[in-house]
Amino acid sequence: MKLFSRKYGNKGKDLIILHGLFGMSDNWNTLAKRFSTFFKVHLLDLRNHGRSPHSKEFNYDVMSEDIIEYIKDSNISSAIILGHSLGGKVAMRAAFLYPEHIEKIIVADIAPREYNTEYHKNLLIILDKLNLQEFNKRDEVDKALSSYLDEPNIRFFLLKNLYRNDSNSFSWRFNIKILLEKIDNIKEAILVKEICNVPAYFIKAGNSNYITQDDELKIKYHFPNSKIKIINNVGHWLHAEDPDSFYQEIVGL
Repeated sequence: MKLFSRKYGNKGKDLIILHGLFGMSDNWNTLAKRFSTFFKVHLLDLRNHGRSPHSKEFNYDVMSEDIIEYIKDSNISSAIILGHSLGGKVAMRAAFLYPEHIEKIIVADIAPREYNTEYHKNLLIILDKLNLQEFNKRDEVDKALSSYLDEPNIRFFLLKNLYRNDSNSFSWRFNIKILLEKIDNIKEAILVKEICNVPAYFIKAGNSNYITQDDELKIKYHFPNSKIKIINNVGHWLHAEDPDSFYQEIVGL
């Protein structure tokens, strides 16, 4: 699949950035511009997200294939892949399947283990209930969502995916139907079955439980050539909560 991409910078090594579930390349624009001082930055929309095509297939193998297809089409000899959450799992899987195309991976606040997806599934159910044809303004959609979701920051994050289609009606950029149908595919633990020797850097959020002490043992087993860094006083969206510290960690690797 040909993924939608944004590019910043024309010098240094190729840095591919992969967003998390319900995210898109737009979320990383500010950091990507900063990274472009040192890297050729490629922001990708994963399949069924952002401006990339929708597909009935949604799992780590096909998403990894998409990334390698992009690397080949872009004539990148060896890429650095930075992935947050879902994007981090894609990076891990790609490194295991296609190590010859990857120089190193940087994984932000996710581990090679199974995660519960019930919360994300409930979000999709809520969004799927909304009849977007009934709304004329973004604020009206936000108000409707507030009946189900108290957290304004979560609503803001989801509403970044709202856009006007060719008929000037509201639509979601992510593929709600397929994500709801296939979301269990992304909770799986078996991302890597044995050992991956690609250099790997895991960045853990200090206030998050996405990488536990047990996870650190799994990381060291599956990725023996790995290091784990911690950014304190941030939650799972560490790159958004403390972009300066996150930036310094990446350029310092």
